[in-house]
Amino acid sequence: MKAHLFKSFLPVLIFSGLIGFLLISPSVLAQTVSSATEKVDQISLVGLSLNLPIEGKFVEKEWETLLKSYGKVTTGRSGVYKVPAANIPALSNEPLNVASKVTADKAKATVFLAVDKGNADYVKPGSTMYDQVETLLKDFAERTRINYDIKLADDTFNEAQKKQEKLVKQGEKLVRDLERNKKEKDNLVKKMDENVRELEQLTRDTETNKNDQVNSAKELEVKKQALEAARAKLPK
Repeated sequence: MKAHLFKSFLPVLIFSGLIGFLLISPSVLAQTVSSATEKVDQISLVGLSLNLPIEGKFVEKEWETLLKSYGKVTTGRSGVYKVPAANIPALSNEPLNVASKVTADKAKATVFLAVDKGNADYVKPGSTMYDQVETLLKDFAERTRINYDIKLADDTFNEAQKKQEKLVKQGEKLVRDLERNKKEKDNLVKKMDENVRELEQLTRDTETNKNDQVNSAKELEVKKQALEAARAKLPK
């Protein structure tokens, strides 16, 4: 029963998920990448900035995961991430020093990325590596959007699944309660029948007892008279 109900509910979940994607995707695609200057550990660095209208904490986790794929990540205060001697084949065959800062909010996040090619030569507009860094951030934005859509759909699915399971359990309990109530009704009907028969028997027994009392009283009177007659024969 449970499996059947869940399968019947699945198309509704898929349709709801698709509607969710349509509602969220247009705003998410509005991410922008631009050149920027940001203070990282109190030092102003030149780099690129990415704005994403996605839950800040989710963006932070996705960004940290990406940075870890480039090498050992060190974290600092205020969303600072650094990867010394990062290995980023999409940008260069040589190690790069990466400094980053994520400013996270409830519904958005800004990712700042500064890439040092060596000797504090940071990628900026006009640099040979600028377009590649811009593409890296845009690719990250697209993957994050997709992963976030998946997360939302998964959350919605899990919530719907829990609701469905709750309703199924509730239905099973109602069936058990219905069966219990029916048994109780049958027992009550049986007891009522027994009660009716007992009442009829008690009524008959009461009438019989009344007759027996009358007859016993008459017999007692006869015995009394016989006793008095016997006593009267005693010599005075």
